Amino acid sequence: MMQNNASAEDLFILLGFSNWPHLEVFLFGLILIFYLTTLTGNLFIIILSYLDSHLYTPMYFFLSNLSFLDLCYTTSSIPQMLVNLWGPEKTISYAGCMTQLYFVLALGTTECILLVVMSYDRYVAICRPLHYTVIMHPRFCHLLAAASWVSGFTTSAVHSSFTFWVPLCGHRQVDHFFCEVPALLQLSCIDTHANELILMVMSSIFVLIPLILILCSYGAIARTVLRMQSTTGLQKVFGTCGAHLMVVALFFVPVICIYLQPPSGNSQDEGKFIALFYTVVTPSLNPLIYTLRNKDVRGAMRRLMGWELEM
Repeated sequence: MMQNNASAEDLFILLGFSNWPHLEVFLFGLILIFYLTTLTGNLFIIILSYLDSHLYTPMYFFLSNLSFLDLCYTTSSIPQMLVNLWGPEKTISYAGCMTQLYFVLALGTTECILLVVMSYDRYVAICRPLHYTVIMHPRFCHLLAAASWVSGFTTSAVHSSFTFWVPLCGHRQVDHFFCEVPALLQLSCIDTHANELILMVMSSIFVLIPLILILCSYGAIARTVLRMQSTTGLQKVFGTCGAHLMVVALFFVPVICIYLQPPSGNSQDEGKFIALFYTVVTPSLNPLIYTLRNKDVRGAMRRLMGWELEM
């Protein structure tokens, strides 16, 4: 797809953190811990939501989708990163790079849309509680989740195709720890302003617009909450919505720093550490943020372990 200057047999060199060889062993251990935490925490949420009937609600249905999404998202880049950090071999095949780029874009875009859906669920639950069960019908919830996944994977197919049509210069050294659009565009030997414009436009559509919709949802929620008289209700609302807003901030802020400016906007080293945050750190924190001090989850754990007679 790279106009006769790349083939399925070609290899890319992921430079990653080669500039800091003394940090690679430390980063390997740290990233491995975060990855195992991500796997354990998100699998825990998925299994618990499936086994406990008390969690058969739209909120936990979408949270299970987010957990599965984070499992796939981290697995699309972290194993390759760990291999590159552990040994001298830092190559990835052309097919592997193309596949990684596609799935990273698809899953990242899906997460942006899914977070909007989750904010809408909280908006309906708090601002229109009497109509909640009618609006958030299981069939509608499944439709919203499916639309998130389909939109993400369709958008990625288009954008990754534009990226891999760009002709490359002689070298195949990607100054990043995974195949990401800004890093790949820097390998081009032609003017990439058109690609950068496409990147900015699509990032605005699938990053800025979702962020604006989320903030609008929580603006409406804040107005409703301020009119509440019950202290207990206020605490529960702020606990649930505060967790969601924290997840939104941890995911959107680093993504905006990378994708809503030209590839030359950040230094490569700075971009790597920002990308490390949203690909490694944030997915591992999501289960902790959503389940910490969550009475529903604690109750489900007690029931699962047989500490309560109620099933």
